[in-house]
Amino acid sequence: MLYLQLFLSFLQIGAFSFGGGYAAMPLIQEQVVTQHQWLTLGEFNDLVTISQMTPGPIAVNSATFVGIRIAGIPGAIIATLGCILPACILVSILAYVYTKYRDLTMLQGILNTLRPAVIAMIASAGVSIIITSFWGEQGISLALSDLKLDAVFLFAGALILLRKFNWNPIRVMVLAGVCQTVISAVARVIV
Repeated sequence: MLYLQLFLSFLQIGAFSFGGGYAAMPLIQEQVVTQHQWLTLGEFNDLVTISQMTPGPIAVNSATFVGIRIAGIPGAIIATLGCILPACILVSILAYVYTKYRDLTMLQGILNTLRPAVIAMIASAGVSIIITSFWGEQGISLALSDLKLDAVFLFAGALILLRKFNWNPIRVMVLAGVCQTVISAVARVIV
């Protein structure tokens, strides 16, 4: 039963996550955190981080991570297959249509109308990740007293390094990880 739930959940994600990985984040969060409670919100943020650091699409990496976490290697295979199956079918159909008709102006019109929804989904995922990172899993109140200043400063520093100095994102992630490790070690010594 668990394998079927994994397959169907990631089949839905694969079928409805138009616009790439960030657009899939709200769908993944809904299935994994809200509906099935396979992960907590904090673990979901870790999932996003791990999915970003590993090669491949976010949705596929997420499926593999959740599948392994919930049901081991067979779960990872089943969740990943569920995630990629809709894309394989859709790409096969589109390739057939493209080679047969070569005029996809109607399809372009459909894709252009989907863009605003994709942007909204990406923004929703970003806001959710920021709230959880800055206020923790119980970020419902958003009280200034609960704000994690170390996360805010790491975010601001990473943003400056990426935008102003054009650093490689991998270098920024490694530096942020080292900084957070140092901050955590110092906090443990002080407390």
